[in-house]
Amino acid sequence: MMRRVKDVDGYVDAAPKEVRGKLLQLRKIIRAAVPEAKEGISYRIPFYNYYGALVWFAAFKNHVSIFLRPPVIQEYKRYLSGYETTKSAVHFPLNQPLPASLIVRLVKARKRKNEAHAP
Repeated sequence: MMRRVKDVDGYVDAAPKEVRGKLLQLRKIIRAAVPEAKEGISYRIPFYNYYGALVWFAAFKNHVSIFLRPPVIQEYKRYLSGYETTKSAVHFPLNQPLPASLIVRLVKARKRKNEAHAP
C-alpha cells in the first residue's frame, strides 16, 4: 500500500517506478477526454470530478485500473472482452499498452451521464 498523498503528482511519485509511466498516461488520457474536470484525491487515489464523480485510477502489482460508477462498464462490456472487469472497474495489465481510445470512450460515457443529471 502506498503512503497517503495530497495530490495526483504525489500519488504518481509514490508509485513503484515501473508503473509511473502508465499512471501518467492515464492522467493525460482522462484530462484530454474531459479537460474541465477537477482533479484531486479521493479514497487515497487520483479522482476526477465533473458534475459529480467522473473517474478514479490506481496502480496495483500487475495492472492499473480505472473506476467508474455503474452502469458504464456494463453498457460497454462488448468493448471490454479482453480486460478483467468488475461492476465498477477495468483492469489494464502493465505488460500491455493502454487502450487510450477505449478509456476516452468510457470516461466520456460517464461524462454524459453526469451532465444528464447536472443541475
